[in-house]
Amino acid sequence: MQNRRDFLKTSAKVASLFALGGLSSQSLLASEKQGVKMEFLTLNNGIQMPILGLGTYALTGASGQKAMSEAIEIGYRLFDSAQMYGNEAELGAAIRASGLKREEFFVETKLLDSPSEDATKKSIEKSLKTLGMDTIDLLLIHSPYPHSKAMYKAMESFYKQGILKSIGISNFGARAYNDFVQSCEVIPAVNQCETHLLMQQKPLREAMKKHNTLLQSWSPFIAGKGSILDNQTLKYLGAKYNKTPAQIILRFLIEQGIGVIPKTSKKNRLQQNINVFDFVLSEQDKKTLIEFDTNKSSFSWTNY
Repeated sequence: MQNRRDFLKTSAKVASLFALGGLSSQSLLASEKQGVKMEFLTLNNGIQMPILGLGTYALTGASGQKAMSEAIEIGYRLFDSAQMYGNEAELGAAIRASGLKREEFFVETKLLDSPSEDATKKSIEKSLKTLGMDTIDLLLIHSPYPHSKAMYKAMESFYKQGILKSIGISNFGARAYNDFVQSCEVIPAVNQCETHLLMQQKPLREAMKKHNTLLQSWSPFIAGKGSILDNQTLKYLGAKYNKTPAQIILRFLIEQGIGVIPKTSKKNRLQQNINVFDFVLSEQDKKTLIEFDTNKSSFSWTNY
């Protein structure tokens, strides 16, 4: 009986999200395991991806692996790494040390530039070896590199073999995305980009909608730029929902159907960031947050 009540509660929560119009009934699933709530996005190949995970930039060495292990204990199952981060080995070690089955995790990583399709294949094999894994759940090209199209051909080959469960791109703006998909045999499942209250990526989301490519947000707190977490409107909403400004931001992005991978090494922040599935923003509050959008990047190196 208890399981049925939990199922009905979860179903009611998901139904309320659909009614608000922020999430697609075709892409969202929800579950609650061992007391940890999570929502899932269904990628364009049918793979289910947790809508929230841990960004692991700068989580390296023993301290980085410790943070990842703590995240696993708290209930995180999606982890975003990259060759550039230099922590694929730490991520693989944390997952193995957890004692949980590999299939319980959604592991994603990103490739540095390679000069050719063959070089990319070797690069993918290197990441697999470093992670200590036979498969990767989501592999992305880290940026729109000069050789991105050749790189993607190698990724498509590994995808067809089942070694890569899903493939995609990162930091591709609307123009770069529209050009890139013209040559793709396998449409990117995800485009991971700078996405936050000040840059909500509406033009990009519109461009990707026709191909069912989902957006995943890196740096949802803008890396602390502009003291966004001290914003008075966010503090007011936090008090209203008994949440932190960071939790309000994550909930807002999630209700837009955007994946989020906030990065932190602090255990209390890890717990706060994943505790965003027990409330829903009102329609008026969502409109207020939409008005924050300037559609301008907060980082000098991006080219959207």
